[in-house]
Amino acid sequence: MSEAILQRAPVRRVRAALEAAGVHGEIRALADSTRTAAEAAAALDVGVGQIASSLVFRRPDDEPVLIITSGAHRVDAELVAREIGEAHLARVDAEYVKSRSGFSIGGVAPLGWEGDTRALTVLIDEDLAGYDVIWAAAGHPHAVFPTTFEELAAASGARALRVATS
Repeated sequence: MSEAILQRAPVRRVRAALEAAGVHGEIRALADSTRTAAEAAAALDVGVGQIASSLVFRRPDDEPVLIITSGAHRVDAELVAREIGEAHLARVDAEYVKSRSGFSIGGVAPLGWEGDTRALTVLIDEDLAGYDVIWAAAGHPHAVFPTTFEELAAASGARALRVATS
């Protein structure tokens, strides 16, 4: 099953994006689901804070905002909206995520999105910088890759930001 996961189109798209960006962590297929940060942390035997969850929100103009957050946090959409100069950020449904990113919920990767992403706003939780290794979804609920905060921020073009209140 793991080889079949690694051959799926979204996972191959993520692999190509990682290679193009010079990210060296190899994609791993796991027997256990990584659909939630808690599931990913358990499957990898790491702390939930080391999971870099890719969450999609919507600006008032309907454009997506990707927030790469620590699995230990719940994104404060009002805080983030103020920080990026928006009136608000809306939560989105699975159909919006799939149509904008090409990924299904639970496998949304921070790289390898379908379509033109030049206008995509990407933010990364500054608390992820406190970990030597972080893990992100690789295009499928059973696929992940290891990276560092610096590597992921550079590869995704993300701006570091506080995304949650304590």
